[in-house]
Amino acid sequence: MASAPSPFSDLDRPPLREAALTRALVRPGGLWRGIEVVDELASTNTELVRRARGGTPGGHVLVTEHQTAGRGRLDRSFHTPNRAALTFSVLVRPDVPLERCGWLPLLMGAAATRGIGRVAELTTTLKWPNDVLATGADGRERKLAGILSEAESAGPAGPGFVIGMGLNVSQRRAELPVDTATSLAVEEAPCVDRDPLLRAVLRAFAEYYEAWQACGGDAEQSGLAADYRARCGTLGRAVRVHLPGDRTAEGEAMGVDAAGRLLVRDADGVDAVSAGDVVHVRPRE
Repeated sequence: MASAPSPFSDLDRPPLREAALTRALVRPGGLWRGIEVVDELASTNTELVRRARGGTPGGHVLVTEHQTAGRGRLDRSFHTPNRAALTFSVLVRPDVPLERCGWLPLLMGAAATRGIGRVAELTTTLKWPNDVLATGADGRERKLAGILSEAESAGPAGPGFVIGMGLNVSQRRAELPVDTATSLAVEEAPCVDRDPLLRAVLRAFAEYYEAWQACGGDAEQSGLAADYRARCGTLGRAVRVHLPGDRTAEGEAMGVDAAGRLLVRDADGVDAVSAGDVVHVRPRE
């Protein structure tokens, strides 16, 4: 599907340089084994899941300048103008118990907020489990980035996990699909250069991941859980969680447990939610 032409110039949207990113991020003994930048893909997640099924080793990063049929949670589709967003997926094959791998999308969220803070100098928060939010001058939270994690266990290389992220970078307000979305440019971030942003997010991901894997996937012991909770704006809020099967849970988000599940307290007790679409009903009082 081709996107509508943007009324804005690409002069302030330079292409990503695969060779420079590879020199900066790929090193002996490191997590990242290859950085690949392609001009256009329907979905980086779909393509990398396909490759994972064929045995591509962990540590591969697939980036596209223009994603034409991206997929979010609940199979929501989206696309962005050419070179306006940072759209990429990573493939990892962690040597940890499978039940601890639910932390991987949360790990990417923590890495995103950390990298954005370092490079774009913008404070962001996480909406459990996978949205990066920025608060505008009007006090409203808007979505800056989304994260999607998919497992692939059928390939010859064993279990693999593909974690993708789409970060709105240089879109003007008129280029955003909905009023609940924002971009680094709209938030007037000092840096809207995708190259250092990608480097910062991938370096932060590698730091979290290597510590998490060294602890056998124990998010508490590695410090990942504490850091995620500190960055998560959902905690302490009244929430409505849309669950699989058209079910809904409402209550107060009390915390995130050792498995990465959201703890929601209602009149009947505390439920541990492993998957769902969260709505922040009101801010912390």
